[in-house]
Amino acid sequence: MHLLKPLLRAQLVLVLFSAVVVTACARGLPDFASLTEDVSPVVVNISTTSSAPAPAGGAMADFFQRFFGMPNGGDGQGPVQQSLGSGFIVSKDGHILTNFHVIEGATEIVVRLLDRRQLVARVVGTDKRTDLALLKVEADNLPVARIGKPDKLRVGEWVMAIGSPFSFDHSVTVGVVSAKERSLENEQYVPFIQTDVAINPGNSGGPLFNLDGEVVGMNSQIYSQSGGYQGVSFAIPIDVAMRAANQLRDTGVVVRGWLGVTVQEVDRDLARSFGMKRPEGALVSRIVPNSPAAEAGLQIGDVILRFGDREVADARALPHMVGRSEPGQRLDLRLLRDGRRQKLPVRIGALETDERDQLPVQRAEPVTNNLGLNIIDLTPQARRRFDVETGGVLVVDVARGAGSQAGIVRGDVILSVGQTLIRDRAHFIEVISQLSPSDSTPVLVKRRGQSIFLALGGR
Repeated sequence: MHLLKPLLRAQLVLVLFSAVVVTACARGLPDFASLTEDVSPVVVNISTTSSAPAPAGGAMADFFQRFFGMPNGGDGQGPVQQSLGSGFIVSKDGHILTNFHVIEGATEIVVRLLDRRQLVARVVGTDKRTDLALLKVEADNLPVARIGKPDKLRVGEWVMAIGSPFSFDHSVTVGVVSAKERSLENEQYVPFIQTDVAINPGNSGGPLFNLDGEVVGMNSQIYSQSGGYQGVSFAIPIDVAMRAANQLRDTGVVVRGWLGVTVQEVDRDLARSFGMKRPEGALVSRIVPNSPAAEAGLQIGDVILRFGDREVADARALPHMVGRSEPGQRLDLRLLRDGRRQKLPVRIGALETDERDQLPVQRAEPVTNNLGLNIIDLTPQARRRFDVETGGVLVVDVARGAGSQAGIVRGDVILSVGQTLIRDRAHFIEVISQLSPSDSTPVLVKRRGQSIFLALGGR
């Protein structure tokens, strides 16, 4: 009987394993081999060359020239650097989409097709904000990538990447969609597709396919502490990429929607200070003068909950929505103001660059208050530096107290406390003297050119 039990267990395991295999076969696992054959012709390898700065002379330069054949810079020209990336064909007449960082600074770009043809490409246009570049080669009747719909992707769905990691042409890796509409600090206008597809140097600019052979994204970035693949990869949704590519082809520039606000997350403390049941939406901490937001009547302290027909789950979601809107488009904002929800119509503008002055701040004798903050009035020079026309006070030192607990730091400009705009330091001291330590009050500060709310007290 003791010998029979292990045998029965082994038979049971075999039966269960066979059932799993039969079930998997019945479901039909993806045929990546056939998919690869179908879509590989639209994928290209991209190599670039650029002139590096000439190396310094001396014995070490002579050593590298003699033993490794490297130039010593005697002719004033540095060595030629090469970089590799990937791309895919988006038109029969030779338009190719890739990442901007793949071709940045290149003096020559060579595109290699699956049939081994090598064609010199020219740059039609680039968009640094979304890390995109549109190239053109002289060719006809090229295979063209079929464009899919990223909004139809489901988390957990199979996807496949083809690219040239470490110069290995047309390498295939597969995985699943890990998440959608991810926000990265360096790319505010791209709602990235996160996958666990293995992406490495050389994959940049290559396509991400769904199981129908449609391109749903462009592989762009990885999250890594080692510089190599660690299971977290990001792709630009293809609708975002194609919108930019079409504008680059037609006009040479990419135009995005613009609202003219700076927003921040609503955390638990701020939600309580605004009388909200839970943290949600995008809190408006700055409004650009003469912007669409200003013309629509949006106010600092408003919490934007919906943008058109889309819910704004958090502050990171709003730039995606605004950037993908068409300039001139009219839509409604749903927002929370003074504890009440309301609708505000707005007309979207066109995004422009906002450069800021960097003048030094002139210090003066501080005034101490019961928050542990030393504050001064703003000088004309400080107003130019912080882009503050009227009112406000400058924090020149922070001691232990409610101010430091709220997160106020030296160099902050305090613009308002609660719903009260601060005129000067005397007014600030008067306003805070009326606050109850048990209350949580929103304080608006400007820090490094950005306006943010902090929750003061109530801890």
